[in-house]
Amino acid sequence: MTSFPLKIVTPDGLIFDGQAEEIVVRTTSGDMGVLAGHINCVAPLGMGQAMILSEGKKRYAACIGGMLSVVNGEVTLVPTTFEWADAIDLNRAERAYERAQNAISSKDSTDMDIRMAEARLKRALIRKSVASNYRR
Repeated sequence: MTSFPLKIVTPDGLIFDGQAEEIVVRTTSGDMGVLAGHINCVAPLGMGQAMILSEGKKRYAACIGGMLSVVNGEVTLVPTTFEWADAIDLNRAERAYERAQNAISSKDSTDMDIRMAEARLKRALIRKSVASNYRR
């Protein structure tokens, strides 16, 4: 399978810089896959699982927010958060999930508190799912 240059950069720094054969990410309008020769495009990222196929091996990650760009065969992923499955702290994700559930069910929560807790809940669910399903 033909490869293409891929960079994954978060606010915390460079996560990946190498060749990939395929990348699949969740955009705000659904899942999007990129192979070598993809047309130029820019897509906003949603919250979901990412899969990177590099050197014949699939790696999975929790990928949340940001942008994906394909320009002249080079792919750049700039997510707000990107965590490889094997680096996700499952206990921490579980605690975040529980805190979000408590905030949502609290009678003292404002509408803003609930909206923020729902976003935290979704992030925690994605991280838990990726970590549980793709840990090596």
